[in-house]
Amino acid sequence: MSRLRTRNRPPMTLALPALLAIAFLLLPLIGILTRTQWGELGTHLTSPGVVEALKLSLVVSLWALGLSLVLGVPLAWLLARVDFTGKALVRSLVLLPMVLPPTVGGVALLLGFGRRGLLGPWLEETFDITLPFHTSGAVVAATFVAMPFLVISLEGALGGLKQSYEETAASLGASPVRVFFTVTLPMVAPGLIAGAALTWARALGEFGATITFAGNLPGTTQTLPLQVYLLLQDQPEAATSVSLLLLAIAMGVLIALRGRWTGTPVARPATEVPPVAEEPAAPGPDTTGTASGSDAAKGADDGRWPLHAEVTGFNQLTLDAAPGTTIAVVGENGAGKTTLLRALLGLTPRAHATLSLGDTDVTALPPHRRQVAWVPQDGALFPHLTALANTAYGLRARGTDRVTARREAQAWLDRLGVGHLARRKPAQLSGGQAQRVALARALAARPRLLLLDEPLAALDQTTRARVRHTLRTHLAGFGGVCLIVTHDPVEAVSLADRVLVLADGRTLQDAAPAEVTRHPRSPWVARMLGRNAWPGTASAEGLALADGGRLVVAETLPEGAQALAIIAPEAVSVHRERPSGSPRNVWPGTVREITAVGSRLRVLIASAEAPDLVAEITPEAAAELGVTDGVAVWTSVKATEVTLVRL
Repeated sequence: MSRLRTRNRPPMTLALPALLAIAFLLLPLIGILTRTQWGELGTHLTSPGVVEALKLSLVVSLWALGLSLVLGVPLAWLLARVDFTGKALVRSLVLLPMVLPPTVGGVALLLGFGRRGLLGPWLEETFDITLPFHTSGAVVAATFVAMPFLVISLEGALGGLKQSYEETAASLGASPVRVFFTVTLPMVAPGLIAGAALTWARALGEFGATITFAGNLPGTTQTLPLQVYLLLQDQPEAATSVSLLLLAIAMGVLIALRGRWTGTPVARPATEVPPVAEEPAAPGPDTTGTASGSDAAKGADDGRWPLHAEVTGFNQLTLDAAPGTTIAVVGENGAGKTTLLRALLGLTPRAHATLSLGDTDVTALPPHRRQVAWVPQDGALFPHLTALANTAYGLRARGTDRVTARREAQAWLDRLGVGHLARRKPAQLSGGQAQRVALARALAARPRLLLLDEPLAALDQTTRARVRHTLRTHLAGFGGVCLIVTHDPVEAVSLADRVLVLADGRTLQDAAPAEVTRHPRSPWVARMLGRNAWPGTASAEGLALADGGRLVVAETLPEGAQALAIIAPEAVSVHRERPSGSPRNVWPGTVREITAVGSRLRVLIASAEAPDLVAEITPEAAAELGVTDGVAVWTSVKATEVTLVRL
C-alpha cells in the first residue's frame, strides 16, 4: 500500500498550483457562508420582494427549460447524427452564448428581437408580441444563454450511443420519429436529464442578458439574480442570504449530477435478477399453427419472397435467391460483407442496392418500410426494454396492437427456448440467451429478408453449437431469404444452402457449401476451411508457385492458367529424415507452431523452398517424431493429394 501511494503522489510543481486553484475557487464560497447572518436567513428569504422574484425566476427558468427542450433536443440530434455543410459553424453558434459576455448577448437580442431589431417589428405588427421589458423577454434571454448546456450534454450522449440500436429499430419497421422517441431518447436519458438540470440552473441564475434585453421591472422581469443586485446596494446582508440560496441550488444540481453533465451514458446495473449462465433451451409450445407461427411467416402475399438484388458502388454483384434459401457470406476483412448487408438495408452511401423481394421493388423505400430485418453481431437488444418488449418491438412498429404483439412475441421466445426469460432485460441475459432473443425479435417482425451479421461470433463453443442448432431449425421454415455473414466454416457449411465468397466487394465464388469446400477459389476461404492454398501458374509438370518453387500434381491444367492448389492438412506427411519412395513433392522445413484441433494436432511448418504448410497429425505421431517448436522436419505431399482449382 505504501509503495502504491508513493507512486501516485503528484509532484509538488503540479500539486501546489492545483491546491491554489482549489483555494481560489473555494474562498468566495466560504466568504458567503461566513458572512451569512444565519439568524436572519428566514426573514431575508421570505421578504415580499424576494418571494416575488423567486416565483418569477421559477416561472422564467421553467419556460426557458421547456423552450430549450423543444429547440435544443432536435438541434443536438442534428449535430450528432447528420453530416451537413456548415456543421462546424452551427456548433460554434451553439457554443457562442457560453463564451459571450451576457450583456453583449442582451444587446444582440435587442438588435434581433427588439422593437427596432430585425424581427421585432414583424412580431409586433403580425402577432402583437413585444419581447423587451416583458416576462417573455426574460424567458428568451434565459433560453439564449442556457440552451447550449442542453445541446452539448445531449450531443455528447448521442455521440456515445451506438447507431446499431437505431438502425436495428429501423430494420424492424420503426419510423425515424418512432425510433427517436422509443429507442434514442430512452437510451440517452441520463445525458438529457443532466443537460436539462444544468439548463434550468443556468436559466435560474441568468442576469446580464436579462437586464439588458428585458429590463429590471418588479414582478415582470426582476428575477432573483436581479433582486440580489438591488439588495447588494441597500441591504448587503439580505443579498448574501439570497446569494446563498442560489448557491445551494447550483451546488445541489451539480452534486446530483455527479459529474455526468457531458452526457456520457451511465451503465445501470440490473437489479431484478442477477446475470445467469447459459441454460439449456426450455421446451416451448409448438406454435406452428398459431397466429404467431403461421401468420408471422406470411406477409400480404403467399409468404414466399424470392430475392433479386443488383448492388453497385463498393460492392458490385448480382444476387438471386429462391424463397427459403440461406446464403453464407464469407471473405476476409474489408471484402465488403457488412457493406453488402447495409446496402440491402439502405443504410450506407458506399453501395446501392436495387432490391426486389417477391413481387415488390423496395429500392426506393426507406429502411423501416423494406421489411428487411437484421441482427448485428452484438444483437443490439434495447437495454431499457425486457426480452418480451424487445421481441414485440417490430410488431408494435408495424401497427399490431399491444396484446397481440406481446402474445406473438412470447410465442417466438418460446420457440427459441427463451420464453422463461421474457421479463428479463438484456443485462440479465447470457450471451447465448441474448442472441436468441435478438433472433426472435427479427423473426417476429415478419421480415421478407433476414440479415445476420456474425450472429454467433461472441458465443462460446458450447453455446454456439446450441444456438446454431436452434437457428438451423427455424430457418428451415422461413419463407424469405437469409444472408449470414460468418468467419466460421462450421456455420457456413451447416447453416447455408449457398456460400457467397466476396473479395474487394465482388463475387469470387457463389456455390453450394460442398462445392466451395472441395474447390475453394480463394486462398482465404481455403485457409478458413482448414486447407492449404497455394496460388500459382499451371505448367507442364504441375504448378509454378507464385512465391517460388514447383508443385507436382496428378491432373494438370492448360499451361499458363492461373490456379489454386488445395492440399488438405491430413494429406501432408511429416518426417524427421528425408522420405524415400513415391512422394514427388518433398520439402525441408522448421516447425513454427503447434495447435490442438479436437483430438489431433495442427503443425505449421515454414520452408525456404515452399510456402508455409499446415500438417495434421495425431499426438502419438508427434511424440514419436519428437515434433516441437523449432525442430527441423521434412514434409511430403503425394501428387494425387493435390487438387487444382482454376481461377
